[in-house]
Amino acid sequence: MSNSNLLEIFKNDTNIFEIFETNIFQISEFLSNIHNDLSVLVSKYIDFLTQARVDKGLMIAYTELSQAIMVHPDKWYKLQAQFYQDFFKIWLNFWDKQFGKEVEEVIKPSPKDNRFKAKEWHENAYFDFIKESYLLLSDFFMDIVNEFPLEEHKRKKLQFHTRQFISAISPTNFILTNPEVLQYAKETKGKSLIKGFKNMIQDLKKGRITMTDESQFEIGKNVAVTEGAVVFQNELIQLIQYKPLTEKVKEYPFLILPPWINKYYILDLTPDNSYVKYIVEQGYTVFMVSWKSADASIEHLTWEDYIEKGAFAAIEAVKSITDVKKVNVLGFCIGGTLLGNTLAILKKKRNASVHTATFLAAMLDFQETGEIGTFIDEFFVQEVEEKFKDGGILNGNILANAFSFLRENELFWNYVVSNYLNGKTPPPFDLLYWNSDPTNLPGKMYSYYLRNMYLENNLIKPNHLKMLGNFVDLHSVNTPSCFVATIDDHISPWKTVYKGFLAFSGEKRFILGASGHIAGIVNHPAKNKRNFWTNNEIADTPEEWLEKAQTHPGSWWNEWIQWLNFYNSKEIDARTIQGKLEDAPGSYVKERLAW
Repeated sequence: MSNSNLLEIFKNDTNIFEIFETNIFQISEFLSNIHNDLSVLVSKYIDFLTQARVDKGLMIAYTELSQAIMVHPDKWYKLQAQFYQDFFKIWLNFWDKQFGKEVEEVIKPSPKDNRFKAKEWHENAYFDFIKESYLLLSDFFMDIVNEFPLEEHKRKKLQFHTRQFISAISPTNFILTNPEVLQYAKETKGKSLIKGFKNMIQDLKKGRITMTDESQFEIGKNVAVTEGAVVFQNELIQLIQYKPLTEKVKEYPFLILPPWINKYYILDLTPDNSYVKYIVEQGYTVFMVSWKSADASIEHLTWEDYIEKGAFAAIEAVKSITDVKKVNVLGFCIGGTLLGNTLAILKKKRNASVHTATFLAAMLDFQETGEIGTFIDEFFVQEVEEKFKDGGILNGNILANAFSFLRENELFWNYVVSNYLNGKTPPPFDLLYWNSDPTNLPGKMYSYYLRNMYLENNLIKPNHLKMLGNFVDLHSVNTPSCFVATIDDHISPWKTVYKGFLAFSGEKRFILGASGHIAGIVNHPAKNKRNFWTNNEIADTPEEWLEKAQTHPGSWWNEWIQWLNFYNSKEIDARTIQGKLEDAPGSYVKERLAW
């Protein structure tokens, strides 16, 4: 490609128009075939738009920013002057490049920004001008949000939404301003664009973007394959017991409460990265809760129902099946929040059923929830409460899309470019298959969770919430506990997890893993990847804890299992599975959402 002329990408391709002319009937047939799909999609999206909410909190934040700009015109003039000065440099560089002069970039993308890696973004004057103009405008918009005095929560809301706008208008997201897309269209004689349009239609029908080749996976065949059986079931959960892999097992069994926003099999993806299989191999009788995706039969369930019919029911079932008085319990993400809540109620009941408690990326103190908190304010929660006051279901695709936009360029826009502009099918990836398999939530449970955890942080307040006839006080919990967080977690920020860890009064341990919410948790020791931090002392703040922590190579799993084994020394003969209702992974986990 020429260093200066965009149109030369098609200059010597005399066949492209002939191919389109030859295939005109195929194109017409293609358009005819998608007509019915488009009609349905248009009606769906019109309905969606008519129900779309106005973010009142965002409007208030923008109003206050506008007022701050008027109060501080000096800051505004300074930002504008710098913007015009830098843009003029970019414009001069563009013309200098036309005459072959070497120029220094005025602004460069972040080293972590993978959107502008192609050589054309640097060598071609046209694309270099577009890239630098975009980056300059992006910085200008963010500077406006950052430089003027605002209440911090409103600033974070503006930062998030401004970043979404900036990411959406990136030149990489459009055909004529992305050199890689143009080059690939040339190489495929335009077929990539037609295939991309087909991909877009299919994703609109699904209500979410395709992140992996979903045809390559089947639950129970190549994901969620650890051998076991469903041994208990109610309207909310199926309880899976896994087949032992050792002759001896620990006396006290191990129960996992996974999140119910996605499916449990994140902890049992494939045999070589299955957390479930790892625990079974360590000599534990392992049970897993598989939550039912909400439908009309359970749309009325509340947060208390998830404690009673979920956590309590599973603990009692495990005790009955294994004929023991105590159970080791693990909660992951919102499952960990539920576990902490459950422990506080058990403490009030003087019930010592939980022998040890493990919390994976789980928040108990919601004072600082990261970017998720930018969605949640009084206006938003009131609207959710009004919508679900009589029951109803939150479509899981809505939450899945919201989580994707916390990392919009990695989890959304790059797939827009690959799937729709380049017409490619993403490669198979088990973790992204799981990520594309969300669940519906009962509206009443969801609205209670938003107000009492995210908005008002009531769970951490001693004796503020009353559940199942008991006031909740996390500070009274003295069950031996281990909290695991990950340093780059954008769902459950590790410093927030640490604050919840401080609330408990019993023996406790904190481990910090590398990476994020999923990759940092699902990190089998055999792969010898990443690292983790430990500190046997309990510091008053997460910063102090990390400052004195020691780093170790590899996975935190081995460190954690040593902690767990310390409290589980007694062994018995391995237990066989009794009372099988159906083979694992059960039927609840196989229910997939339709838009």
